Amino acid sequence: MRILDKWRIFADDMMTTKQITAGNVDEQIKQLYETAFPEEEQIPWDDLVRLIGKMHLDFTAYYDGDTFVGFTIIYPRPSFSWYWYFAVCEELRGKGYGQQILSDVKERYKGQISVFDMESPRQECANIEQRKRRHAFYLRNGFRDTNVYRRFDEVEMTIMMMGEGTFTIDDWNTLTNELRQHWTWEDKS
Repeated sequence: MRILDKWRIFADDMMTTKQITAGNVDEQIKQLYETAFPEEEQIPWDDLVRLIGKMHLDFTAYYDGDTFVGFTIIYPRPSFSWYWYFAVCEELRGKGYGQQILSDVKERYKGQISVFDMESPRQECANIEQRKRRHAFYLRNGFRDTNVYRRFDEVEMTIMMMGEGTFTIDDWNTLTNELRQHWTWEDKS
């Protein structure tokens, strides 16, 4: 794999990555963030950009040539890496980009416990089929459902993880307390 400044070129294809900072974030990334996740799961954009440096977030944008494909935001921690946000542009979904991005992220965090939350496939809702497909995608990629659930407003979330060990609600509380050191939901306007 070749490294060029803050760009990384995937060894097998022409997909590239770019590390995002508060100084180089662009409107395409913001638009995907604001459309890919339910509002109740979003930190307001300006607050999220501010948190990039404060929390040392690994915010990576993915491109196929000049085409913006998606992004990941990961919070690397000593005990596990939290896959905070992962999105692919809607018009590019189902074309293998999500698989390429997840493979890249798994390689970068290889050997570490990886954890994230997703909308639960067990909750009755309008997008149940989408949730089930997403859940199956992560299971195929080596994640397991921890059977730990939490709620954002009316949305039930399930915690998925890869690696040895367990993830408990106490781990979740520790993670949210770390976030509260930099930002709280009460700040959301």
